[in-house]
Amino acid sequence: MLTNIFITLALLILSFIGLQRMFTLPKNVWLLFLVQPLVMAASPVIVFIGGILATSMGADPALVTLPVTVMILGVASGAIPAALLAKKKGRRFAVFTGFSLGFSGTMLATFAALNGSFELLVLASLLFGISTAFIQQLRFAAIESVTDSNEVPTVLSILMLSGIFSAFLGPEIAVTAKDWLSSPYGYAGSFLFLSGLFIIAMVLMLGFKNPEIKFSDNDGEIRPLSVIIKQPIFIIAILSAAIGFALMSYLMTATPLSMYQLHGHSLNDTKWVIQSHIAAMFIPSLFTALLVKRIGLKNLMLAGTLIYTVVTVIALSGEQVMHYWWALVLLGIGWNFLFLTGTSLLPQSYHPSERHKVQALNDFIIFGFQAAASLMAGWILFKAGWHVVVITSLPFIIILFAVSWFYFKKEREKINQASTNAVANAQQKIIQQSEV
Repeated sequence: MLTNIFITLALLILSFIGLQRMFTLPKNVWLLFLVQPLVMAASPVIVFIGGILATSMGADPALVTLPVTVMILGVASGAIPAALLAKKKGRRFAVFTGFSLGFSGTMLATFAALNGSFELLVLASLLFGISTAFIQQLRFAAIESVTDSNEVPTVLSILMLSGIFSAFLGPEIAVTAKDWLSSPYGYAGSFLFLSGLFIIAMVLMLGFKNPEIKFSDNDGEIRPLSVIIKQPIFIIAILSAAIGFALMSYLMTATPLSMYQLHGHSLNDTKWVIQSHIAAMFIPSLFTALLVKRIGLKNLMLAGTLIYTVVTVIALSGEQVMHYWWALVLLGIGWNFLFLTGTSLLPQSYHPSERHKVQALNDFIIFGFQAAASLMAGWILFKAGWHVVVITSLPFIIILFAVSWFYFKKEREKINQASTNAVANAQQKIIQQSEV
């Protein structure tokens, strides 16, 4: 219903006002909070109806997840150009480039729906993906807008929190505007509605200013990527985010098709599960900043991995709506913990002068993993069924446990080294005092 869309937008504005009173952060951060849900709404639309629309258009059953997969491939392929463009032209220029690509994608998707063209829908999904690569860089723009590194988890939590609104906007737009324009299989009006959100976002972002990055004398030479990627902290950050994202996408992409196409659940039930999942991806951001302060990033990562384990147990227990709902809600929470861990740790692996190339590599790996996972989801689902999709996720959960153990080990070594240094410094002071 259109009312639900207006309520969601009103809640976004109220949250924007309320959080500004609670936290003192730069204007850039608040602009990104307000704008991000508007441009992120396109992704839930493709996730929700991409496979369903592709099936209606007569696509091969093994390729019905192609719009979602191509969208994610677009994110992976656009990650490096987005970071390099931000480095050369500034964050502001890159933001408007990404939003323009997203707007172009909405118009092409509208045309594809009007003409019932699967090929054009896939091409539009590619544009959505490339646009999303630029949108994903917004979190780094937010990080660079604050001067205190201790504020990074708070900024990330606030920015991720805004994703709640895209969780409701996307599917609601897909269903509400489905028949606003006459088209063979529907949804042309949904994509046209999205184009309006992109225009609003571009108008709001006129107030965004490029973050000022200060370089210090001890930044040293810019190290090659071959050196940076060998650091334990980089390995932990990238695996936490990449595997967490890939598994989330793998199960999320298969869910609408499994529910609607294979097990006969209604479109509204399917919408509710997807909305709940995407909301669960971002609602934990209300408290993750405080959680990090209390238990630390290493425990947050372990918690995310344990939650993923519970997801597989629930998903294997049955195919009723509530089985899907609980599995997808917990999947969203686990993703939040793992992605926040990886994103928070990444800046520890690079100097300010190295940020763009490391951020580009990070997003390329994450969304490359995600694209492969989403493509495999459709193929495995239609070849072997939902339970096999779930079972094949288990080896990657085991890898996450191994990475968590590695992280705990490195943290213990760091604590032991700090203690050794403290004792050595104390002994040195005693010696110096005795000599005096």
